Order: sequence, then structure tokens, then C-alpha cells
Amino acid sequence: MSSSTSPKILVMGAGGIGGTVCGYLTEVGTDITASTTNQRIFDAAKKHGFRLTGDGNPRSVPGNISMGVPENELYDYIFLATQPTQVEEAAREALPALAKDGVMVVFQNGLCEERIRAIAGNDRVIGGIIAWGASMTEPGLYDRTSSGGFQIGYLSGLQDQHLRTLKGLLEIIGPVTITDNLRGARWSKLALNCCISSIGTIGGDRLGVLAKVRQYRRLGLEIFAEVVEVAAAESVKLEKVSGTLDLNWIAISPKERTIAGSPNLAAKHAMLLAVGMRYRRLRSSMLSAIERGRTPAVDFLNGEVVTRAQRHNIATPVNSLIVQTIHEIAEGKKQSSRATLDEIFAATR
Repeated sequence: MSSSTSPKILVMGAGGIGGTVCGYLTEVGTDITASTTNQRIFDAAKKHGFRLTGDGNPRSVPGNISMGVPENELYDYIFLATQPTQVEEAAREALPALAKDGVMVVFQNGLCEERIRAIAGNDRVIGGIIAWGASMTEPGLYDRTSSGGFQIGYLSGLQDQHLRTLKGLLEIIGPVTITDNLRGARWSKLALNCCISSIGTIGGDRLGVLAKVRQYRRLGLEIFAEVVEVAAAESVKLEKVSGTLDLNWIAISPKERTIAGSPNLAAKHAMLLAVGMRYRRLRSSMLSAIERGRTPAVDFLNGEVVTRAQRHNIATPVNSLIVQTIHEIAEGKKQSSRATLDEIFAATR
């Protein structure tokens, strides 16, 4: 650990999550540096600081930002806050800057800890599950779109001082829970992301608008059902999302697929609508990636479910068609629109 009063932190990525984390922690005096490869973000943060909105008074926080990994520096913690498609490259690039007893913290959605553990080592990787949203609305301007905190832990279930230190650091952003079932918590968050991120990407709108449409909520319930079935085949014990959303309950059952409605099904729709309202301002990061000409992370979300389902001979028609459709949107073959979402709904009846 660094001999300074606070640990030394490097954040790989200065998009919505990375820039927000760096701004918040800089504001309380943490020794933290953001690393970016985007010249516009670098120039904006150098000139104006990390500009924070969405959680009170808009403010600008002067802080440290670097083009690439700073040379001749070692960090106690390296936060990986890139898109999932870039996380392994970012981890390899940053590994020489990780202190001997330091750890990498994975903030990506999906199941990226296993990938990073292969690069950094078994007990040098902590998962950080984020239960809040943020967007970078222009270079260096970070809009926090929803409140929430973190779940942190090791895949091995290890409990150590690193977790306690990170808990103290991250609580300036939101409440932090240490979990000994990171895998179960990750799969639950994966299910949520497979639903809200993919529907937002294909529908081309913010979640609050799309969640009001019954057939889109129905697609969400079916996405949950497929993820829950695959998780069970992988021997995963699912955790409740944010301590409240029980994926095993909300996933639509085979019987519910065949009936017009029921009190239980209505309750599931109501719960999904509540989720949509909580994240109503959220705009899919995959859609933003497509608009910037980047590869969307669907293979790390719905694609991860489809790939693992194939190992167990489990059918995942909704997630499979979502993966195909998002790639077609990225290739310019289809448009992000409600009409495209309607096509998926009709094709999977």
C-alpha cells in the first residue's frame, strides 16, 4: 500500500462511470488519476476538470487525467472502467503499473472478472458491481442518471483489507456491500443488463419511456427467464439485485407464457415497470458505443448467456435474436427503433 494518507488509484477509462468515479473521489482529496485514449476527453478534463451533474449542484472538479497509463508510477488500485470490449486490453496495458500488493477492480457489466483474473492473477482481481447509472453527455461532462451504490468481492469469496479499504473509498459515491457470493451477484446484474441495456439499444430510447410499453416489459421478463435457466445450469446461486429484485421470482414461468394474464404476472410487470422508472433516465451505453462507431458489448451480456446456454443445450431464442439484432444495428443493417423491438417481439411469440 502507498505510504500516503490514501491509496493511489488509477482509473482506466474516463467515460460515464470512470469520469464520475474520478470526479467524486478527487473531490474528497483521494490520490486518483483517470487514464484515457480519447484526446477530446483529455483536453476537456484538463481545461475544465471533471464536470459533474445530476446529483445536486452542477460543479467542476479539477483533477488528474493522463493520455494512456502514466509512466514510472505504481498504483494500489486500478479501476477498470472501460467498455467490456476493451477491458482485457486495458488490464494488460495497466498491469505494469499495479503495485506488488495491489489489485484491479472490475467495474464492467458482464462476467469480466474471469477474463481479468487470467491476466492479473487469482487474488488480484475484485469485482465491483455498480447499481447506479451515469452518462458522459459530452467530453468531460458527467451526468449521474440514477442513485445507488456498489457490491464488491472476490470470485473466491476471500475477505481481506483491500475490500474494507475500497468500501471506505467508494462510500462517498454510494452505499457499499461486501459479498462472498460475487458470482451470484454478477449473474443477477447480468440478467438486469441483458434486459435494460439491450431493450434500450434496440428501442433507441431511454428506459423510462420503453418500460411503459407492456410488450417490451414482456420481452424483459422472457430475457430474465432465459438467464435464470442458464445460471441454474451453471450452478450459480443468484443474489437479489440491490437486495430487492428476486430474479428467480420475476422470471416468467412456462405456465405464464401460455396464459393471457394472472395476478402474479401482473405483479411481475409492475415490478419491471418500477425498475424502468428507477433507471428512467438511463440511456444504453451500447447504443452510445454504436453511435460513436464502436463495437457494442452485447457479446459480453446477452451473448455470454447464449454461449453458455449452448454448453447445456438450453434454448435462448430471445437473447439469441437480441444479439443478432444489435450486431445488425451496429453494422447499419437495422435501425434502433420501436419498430425493431416490435419485430423481435413478433418473431419470438
